[in-house]
Amino acid sequence: MIYEKEKGKYLLKKHNYSDSSLFIRQRISNFAAEMCSTDKLNIDIKNLPEGESVVTASLNDAFFMSIDNSEISQGDVHVEVSIRKSIHFSEIRFHATGTITVTCDRCLDPLDMPVDVRHLLAVKYGTERSEDDDIIIITEEEPTVDIAWCVYESIVLSLPVKHVHAPGKCNPAMINMLNEHSATRSDDTAEEEAIDPRWSALKDLHFDN
Repeated sequence: MIYEKEKGKYLLKKHNYSDSSLFIRQRISNFAAEMCSTDKLNIDIKNLPEGESVVTASLNDAFFMSIDNSEISQGDVHVEVSIRKSIHFSEIRFHATGTITVTCDRCLDPLDMPVDVRHLLAVKYGTERSEDDDIIIITEEEPTVDIAWCVYESIVLSLPVKHVHAPGKCNPAMINMLNEHSATRSDDTAEEEAIDPRWSALKDLHFDN
């Protein structure tokens, strides 16, 4: 699966890939380069000096809004990336901190949540590009690694399953509506479960075929 841009949005597309280099070229595309605040997340391993390099980037509202069907509507996230390069092997470590906004599952109002995510990627040279979990194979011809999607994915996976405000912080009007709806459903259920006393004796009868 990859993300393709259409009308300013990144849409999830399904493809069958027989060639892993085609997969990696399309998935690790110009995703971050088109977002001016995240172009530094498109890392050119080949042109980096040996040793450690550090770059920083920011993920803002425009970044999260550009992803179609994203559960994150807004955000202000600082990303610090450390790249340790050697001749045949490199490590990319990133630390993302800040705040993102999702929708509360209970009252549907915006809910701010803290972000503090760390992740490690290993990068090696090979004859063709590929990606297997957290190991990325690059080539001399295509030595860049775009980690923007990996950062986004790590943020999403760090969120709790349920997005709810702290007790007493939900929209009171919505909570009142939910309580009224719940009370109505309880009354309807009780009505359906009530048994006419004239028929209650039938429960104790057994019929043989």
